Amino acid sequence: MGETLPGPDLARRIRELEARLADLEARLPAHSVPPAMWEELEELEEELTRLRRAARPAQEGERE
Repeated sequence: MGETLPGPDLARRIRELEARLADLEARLPAHSVPPAMWEELEELEEELTRLRRAARPAQEGERE
């Protein structure tokens, strides 16, 4: 997902990813985590990090 989302859509997408990540983490078994779950976890974390970085300049511009 390489597009840049406008402010409200970006914030909504971040909240959506945070919810998906929390749900996935709650479903992780204590042992023998399936590779597909690890992959999904990593993808969600990477996208969330990318979107949070994209949101930072927008938030800093609002303070000025």
